[in-house]
Amino acid sequence: MLSFEPTEEQRLMRDSVGDFARATLGAHAREHEAMRGVPDAVRRAAFELGLGTMDLPEDAGGQGLGLVTTVLLEEELGRADAAAAFALAGPGAFGTAVAELARPLERAALLAPFASAEAGHARFGAVGWSELRPNAERAGMSTVAVRDGAGYRLSGHKAFVHNAGLAERVLVVAQVEPERGWDGLGAFVVPTDAPGVTIGARHATVGLDCAWFGELGLDAVSVPAAARLEPEGSFTAALVRFFAKRALVVAARAVGLAGRAYDMARSYCDERVAFGKPIGHFQAVAFELADRHMDVESARWLLWRAAWHWDGAQPERAALGASAAATAHALEVAMRTADACVGLHGGIGFVRDLLAEKLMRDAKQMALACPTALLCDQLAAAVEVGAPLDPAAVLPTPEAQAIFVC
Repeated sequence: MLSFEPTEEQRLMRDSVGDFARATLGAHAREHEAMRGVPDAVRRAAFELGLGTMDLPEDAGGQGLGLVTTVLLEEELGRADAAAAFALAGPGAFGTAVAELARPLERAALLAPFASAEAGHARFGAVGWSELRPNAERAGMSTVAVRDGAGYRLSGHKAFVHNAGLAERVLVVAQVEPERGWDGLGAFVVPTDAPGVTIGARHATVGLDCAWFGELGLDAVSVPAAARLEPEGSFTAALVRFFAKRALVVAARAVGLAGRAYDMARSYCDERVAFGKPIGHFQAVAFELADRHMDVESARWLLWRAAWHWDGAQPERAALGASAAATAHALEVAMRTADACVGLHGGIGFVRDLLAEKLMRDAKQMALACPTALLCDQLAAAVEVGAPLDPAAVLPTPEAQAIFVC
């Protein structure tokens, strides 16, 4: 049986989060942009609503709401202010990565602190994946993990790390077996106050100004063997699942941003009168609005369908293909709709008094806050033709595109 409506419980949660987001994030978007973050009181209020832990497993202190409910709520945050959504406390990508890469007992121990009523609103996680340039001598990461007695020593440099300057722990992906290239990676949980860890200056980015992005240096950082996460199945498959699931969170925020951009454009085209009628009644403008409306609606349905694949325990390859299609479309739709919003406003669209230009900048930045549309196309194509999921082709790599893992 097909259903295109959220459940009553999901509607109530969505309405509650939407009210919070509009009043607390959307109404203060320019203030948060100027301070390059959100106040601690906002993070605390978001934490009390469960926004930082809604997709964490219940055995790790989370709510275990599933991806469908998660994307419904994330869309509301993106509609209010996508940039502020990236600034709220929580494990973020770290939580999704640990959920996929760690065994159950490790997962619970690593994620439970983020659900702590005492200080959860102030805790952040991070993932160190991207690097500025490829290794010139071999495939794989330039960051390496070398066996050292009972543990490992990590050395290298990670770029574009979301929450690098805020996180207590970062999951670092490094090369363990250089001869195996992209198949020889390992994931390590590293405390950011460990000797040898350095945090670079915060980046000044095009958009998403509330989010903290920076670089992470590792100079012979010593970690115990237990810091390495090894899933019960294939490590590569777990990495692909991590990126696919996390991309849906970013895609949901992109759909929310696109929805707000469309609403702004439609409202303006109803109000602005030229030659005796609203400009939305002119064919060229009307066609633009119609196309963007179709974009937003199709992006939302693809997103919900992809999340349903994971929650409904559908075949993994089908879930990956659906996630890739939904993410690619959402990222492209966000940019098209935000760009159209600016254009339909005319010259005033480029003035900072109006939020249209901020939506366009945030949409552009968000296109790099998860696997890019091009990488998602490659994953979707591999699924469709039955090709092996080669990490070098379907995962973000320095050869293809260094990204912000949010």
